[in-house]
Amino acid sequence: MTDLPTDRIRNVVLVGHNGAGTTTLAEALLAEARAIARPGAVDAGTSMLDTEPESVKRRMSLSLAMAPFDWTATDGNTYHVNLIDTPGYADFVAEALVAMSVADLAVFVVSAVDGVGVQTELLWRRAAAMGLPRMVFVSKEDRDRADFHGVLAQLTATFGAGFVPLELPLGEASSLHGVADVLSEEAVEYEGGSHRRAALPDDVADEEHRVHDALVEEVVSGDDAALERYLGGEVLSVDELERTLRQEVLDCREFPVLLGSAAAGVGIDRLADHLCTLGPSPADRPTTVLAGEAEVPVIADSSGDPLLFVFKTVVDPFVGQLSLFKVLSGTVRVDDHLVNARTGAEERLHGLVLLRGKQQVPVSEVVSGDIAAVAKLADTRTFDTLARKGMPVRIEPPVLPVPRYGVAITPRTQADDDKLGGALVRLQAEDPVLCVDRNPETHQTVLRGMGDAHVAVALERLARTFGVAVDTEPVRVPYRETIAGRSTVQGKVKKQSGGHGQFAVADLRVTPLPRGSGFQFVDSVVGGAIPRSMIPAVQRGIEDALVAGGLHGFPVVDLQVECFDGKYHPVDSSEMAFRTAASVGLKEALADAGVLVLEPISSVRVTVPVAHQGDVMGDVSARRGRVTGTETAEAGWCTVVAQVPTSELVRYAVELRSMTGGRGDFDVEHDHYDVLPDHLVGRATTADR
Repeated sequence: MTDLPTDRIRNVVLVGHNGAGTTTLAEALLAEARAIARPGAVDAGTSMLDTEPESVKRRMSLSLAMAPFDWTATDGNTYHVNLIDTPGYADFVAEALVAMSVADLAVFVVSAVDGVGVQTELLWRRAAAMGLPRMVFVSKEDRDRADFHGVLAQLTATFGAGFVPLELPLGEASSLHGVADVLSEEAVEYEGGSHRRAALPDDVADEEHRVHDALVEEVVSGDDAALERYLGGEVLSVDELERTLRQEVLDCREFPVLLGSAAAGVGIDRLADHLCTLGPSPADRPTTVLAGEAEVPVIADSSGDPLLFVFKTVVDPFVGQLSLFKVLSGTVRVDDHLVNARTGAEERLHGLVLLRGKQQVPVSEVVSGDIAAVAKLADTRTFDTLARKGMPVRIEPPVLPVPRYGVAITPRTQADDDKLGGALVRLQAEDPVLCVDRNPETHQTVLRGMGDAHVAVALERLARTFGVAVDTEPVRVPYRETIAGRSTVQGKVKKQSGGHGQFAVADLRVTPLPRGSGFQFVDSVVGGAIPRSMIPAVQRGIEDALVAGGLHGFPVVDLQVECFDGKYHPVDSSEMAFRTAASVGLKEALADAGVLVLEPISSVRVTVPVAHQGDVMGDVSARRGRVTGTETAEAGWCTVVAQVPTSELVRYAVELRSMTGGRGDFDVEHDHYDVLPDHLVGRATTADR
């Protein structure tokens, strides 16, 4: 790694819709910088940055990957670029969000063939909310049906103003051979792995001059001094325009648009130049930290107090756990001792490495603003903050999506069961979006992720990395039962087999209660029919029967049981006898009065583009749901508020994505229980088994 100051560091994240070519572009940049040998045609899942077998199997990136390189730009300075490649598939969007939280510039890779994809839309909105500077690279300009101007128009139509093309294509599709530099008004032609500058061809000169004039007016309009000089007839130099544009990129007022082909090597060097000359350094973007409840800005200063943020954990089969971190302040060195803000424990930085795919390059120190990794921290998790002793600050973790899709998992063998708990903890350390919970009613361990692909990959990693095999089944819905009417019964136990027998009689009056009331026990025994010491045993016996389940095997709720009389034998009666008698009595009451099966009802808020509002409302009705209202979310978006049976939402995360083309999102929480229609009771009991 080049020993460079903070202002020469660039932290850049590549994001885009699945198939836009972020990974191919990352490898092309590495090759252009001679950080790796120039690859041939890089296919999804076969890149040096796709290091996991699951990526190779699915032929797509599944997690963020570091691709750092050094670059000497046209301004004569050398920069260190920490390039972070991210997946474009919706199930793994959290990887892009995590990378965006430590980047200082996001490059949105948009296919010249396919245009702006759904993930591009969603991530652009998140980047805007984060105040993250952005740039666009229109990829695959050498492909059939490539349409740079169409993509440019689509960007403006989708996201609004601010897109400034710095290049125009020379030829397109199979005839692509270079770019027109809009700032310098020259042609850059590529052939045989090299490039040269030349005069603009006649067929693009007029268009380029128009775009140049519009670009200059757009850039100077954000700088009063530059605007005054421009209006006075002065011609601003390319360097002056770039300096002004750099500030506007930092302020998120302008979004440069570049183009090229990673496969043909067109425009890659120019992209690397613009990352360095237009992209902000970590010193330009202070980080907000929490000192107690107060927010404090921290400027990236290598001479300051050491402070680092762990944004990713990777389990390496050879060195164990690797923690990827960004230095927010100070300089960290090998064997430094820092304190974990969450635990208060001291951590020793045993070994610092630079990651490039699987490659690990040892380094002795990491300056403020830079990104590296450290092995074998004792008790540091993803999103932990490490600082010097006596510096109690922490970083707020990025806001990640809530996992909505789940499967129940069961260890295949006893050996798998013994290892499952620890393996799941380590799996969640690598991927904090994954969630594991144990449902006490259905007795299932549920693994939740963003979708079926996310969960499937997690289970494959569980087997490959941690040696734990599991079987899966659908998540069961926690149905309940309640008594359908009033019933008066006598629970009785009478056994005699020599010696002490078993005798107890409990007279019970069972009454339904309103939904959500739970269970109430009333003791109205008088005259000592049942001794005071035995009444708690009666209550426990009833509670045992409630938990064991009613006629359909579901827990019983929302009823009152009154014990109003009974019989007792001074020798043969016992707590166990009364406990059994009460349990028998409750079961008889349920059989006598009948039961109602109750299903959980969820409150759902579905946020979608307005164009999908009707589809979502119709789908809610088809799921036996009830729309309770609609709200305006933001321009062009709305939120549908509804109550839907929980059983109808088991695969909603996947089905909503299909219905809305990936644009929909939803929040769900339990609201209440209601009676399950009679014709669905059989389906519920079958599913539970």
